[in-house]
Amino acid sequence: MVVPPSSPMLLTRNLLYTGITRARKLLIIIGMEKVINFMIQNVDSRKRNTGLEFKMRQ
Repeated sequence: MVVPPSSPMLLTRNLLYTGITRARKLLIIIGMEKVINFMIQNVDSRKRNTGLEFKMRQ
């Protein structure tokens, strides 16, 4: 799993958790330690506004 420095909005614990739980046999996380630690501490989850519900109703 590659974890590049990115917008704090994208570096969430949920994203890290998803990557870890989808690994089947082996997981190698590639990234800076401070970025990964930030993800672990970042419990902020924002509501995604994808417009999917609107598109499906059309």
